[in-house]
Amino acid sequence: MERHFRDGHTETWWAADARLGGYGPDSPGRLVVATTDPAHLPEKATWYLATNLPHPDAPHATTGPHPPADLAEIVRLYGLRPWIEQSYKQIKDELGWADFQVRSDRAIRRHQTLVNCAFSFCWDQWFAPPGPLDATAPDPCPDEGSERGAGPVSPAPTALLAQSFTSHPVLAHPRHHAQTMVASMDGHGPTLRAPGPY
Repeated sequence: MERHFRDGHTETWWAADARLGGYGPDSPGRLVVATTDPAHLPEKATWYLATNLPHPDAPHATTGPHPPADLAEIVRLYGLRPWIEQSYKQIKDELGWADFQVRSDRAIRRHQTLVNCAFSFCWDQWFAPPGPLDATAPDPCPDEGSERGAGPVSPAPTALLAQSFTSHPVLAHPRHHAQTMVASMDGHGPTLRAPGPY
């Protein structure tokens, strides 16, 4: 098969269904081998994939929960994995999810859920079409006044703030339903922690 990359180059890959233990093209679990060199199977250019996408000719192909996929589709899908992992790592580092104090497994999962929710709300606002500017808002960059020194702190300019958290009808306002949202994603209601030393 020919794999096409974003920079325009192509590579020839070979793929085959394999049988090992309970894996096989007729089984619910398939084992697929994909490589750039079927004679030598180079370590860095050979994939051994287990998938639950059925073979198009498998007996359960039409009744299974997942649509059937040929070898080219499986290789294409697995080729997306490095980009997803790289993007996830960058987002995780930017959000500070890679730097957290040691906590219980449940607390870590809740923390990740809250960080991801906050990121999603910010992302939604970033891509939302801008609302009308408030002509009465103070100038966010006044020319007068000293650069440093004590002075009164003016309120944040409203023209630069997000106009609404609910720009899409399916987006819930986070302050109105925060506990319900977290509970539905975590599968547990919020717990109260007794005060004490960390």
